[in-house]
Amino acid sequence: MTSKRAFALAAFLGFAAILLGGFLLLQGRKADELPGVTYEPVYVDAGPMLHLVDVLASDALEGRAAGTPGNEAARGFIRKRFEDIGLTPYLDSGWEQPFAILPREGLANPGPGANLIGWVPGETPGAGPMIVVTAHFDHLGIREGQIYNGADDNASGSAALVAMADYFVRHPPRHDILFAALDGEEVGFLGARALMRDPAIDLSRAALNINLDMVSRSDAGELYASGTFHTPQLADLIAGVALTAPVKLLMGHDRPEDGPNDWTMQSDHAVFHAAGIPHLYFGVEDHPGYHQPSDDFAEITPDFYVRAADTLVSVALAGDAMLPQIYALRRTPAEPDQPEGTPE
Repeated sequence: MTSKRAFALAAFLGFAAILLGGFLLLQGRKADELPGVTYEPVYVDAGPMLHLVDVLASDALEGRAAGTPGNEAARGFIRKRFEDIGLTPYLDSGWEQPFAILPREGLANPGPGANLIGWVPGETPGAGPMIVVTAHFDHLGIREGQIYNGADDNASGSAALVAMADYFVRHPPRHDILFAALDGEEVGFLGARALMRDPAIDLSRAALNINLDMVSRSDAGELYASGTFHTPQLADLIAGVALTAPVKLLMGHDRPEDGPNDWTMQSDHAVFHAAGIPHLYFGVEDHPGYHQPSDDFAEITPDFYVRAADTLVSVALAGDAMLPQIYALRRTPAEPDQPEGTPE
C-alpha cells in the first residue's frame, strides 16, 4: 500500500468512529421512530440497514470506485457488519476474495479489489443445493470533480444483503445461503467473475442467484423481479410472494424485445445467467438519480426500501422451501466463459 493510500484509508477509518455513534442511535429503533418510515418490518432490522446506506453513500467514501481507498473503506464497513451479525466467513482465508482491478482513465494505479463472502449453513452444511445472494458495493467514484455517491446504486442492495444475512443468521434456513458483497460491478462484473472462477467456491451447488441492485428508490412503490422469462417456473414463486408483499412486486425487464430495458445482462446476475444458474434480479426502474451525482441518501424512499427488504427475505424463504426443484432448472452454460460486461 502506498503512503498516499495508507493516509487516505486512515482518514476513512477515523471517520468510521464518528459514524459508529449514529449506528448505535439507530439500532433497535422502531420503524415509526425512523425518519420517513411508517412500515413496521417483519424480517429486517431497519435502523442498521438505513444507517449502512447512509455511511456507504457519504461524501467521505468518494463514490466507492473500484480500486480506490473509498471503496476499500466501504468494504471495511460491510465486513464489520458481517462480523457484528454473526455471519460466518466462507473461505478458509477469511472474508475477502481478492482480485485485480484493471487501470482505467482517471485511475492509472488502482488498488486490488475484493469480494466479501460469508454464509449461513443449512440443515446439511456444505451439501446439497444452495442460494447465492449478491449485491455490488462499488460505484462510479469522482468524475469531473463531482462525487457519485450511489445511494440507490448500490449502497441500497449492499445494506439489504446484510439485513437479509442478519435475518437468516437468527433464523437458519433449510439450505446453505452464500452472501457475497461484490466489488467491480461497474467496471465489468469483475467481482462476480472472480466469484464464479474460484475453485474454492463450489457453484456447482448453486440453485438460485438472488441479485440486489437498486432497491431503495421508488415513489410508485414498485419493485421488479427480473429473470422469470429465462426460468418461467420461478414466476409462480414471485406471484406467490407478491400476494402478501408490502410492495408492488412485478415481473419483467428480462425479454430480448425490451431492448435497453432488458436487464438480463446489466448487473452481476449476468455471470450466473451465462453459467446456466437461475437468477432473480431485484431492482427499481431507472430514476433521475441513476448514474448521476444526485444519487444521494436523501433521495431514497426509506419506507419503500424497508418494505422492499422485507419482500426480499420473503423471496429467499420461498426459494429455500423449494430449492431442490429450482436446482433442477439449471441449464447448460450458454458460453464457455463469463461475460466481460460493459465498464461504465
